[in-house]
Amino acid sequence: MKNNQDRLSNNLYLLRAEKKWTQKYVAEQLNVTRQTIHSLESNKYNPSLILAFEIAQLYEKKIDDIFVYEKKGEK
Repeated sequence: MKNNQDRLSNNLYLLRAEKKWTQKYVAEQLNVTRQTIHSLESNKYNPSLILAFEIAQLYEKKIDDIFVYEKKGEK
């Protein structure tokens, strides 16, 4: 059961900055809008499982290297 204080965080902004990619470029590669990329990077939106896999493939990382699930009371 999901707790309101559980959260999914990510390091998408850092990964994108390392590659010197724009939000527009990433959005085009994933077939989503630039606003979706912005929302993902600012943790306002959690991706579907399929989109999470596509993001991981794009960055050549494992999903858990990009997304971190934090339960209430954990750090």
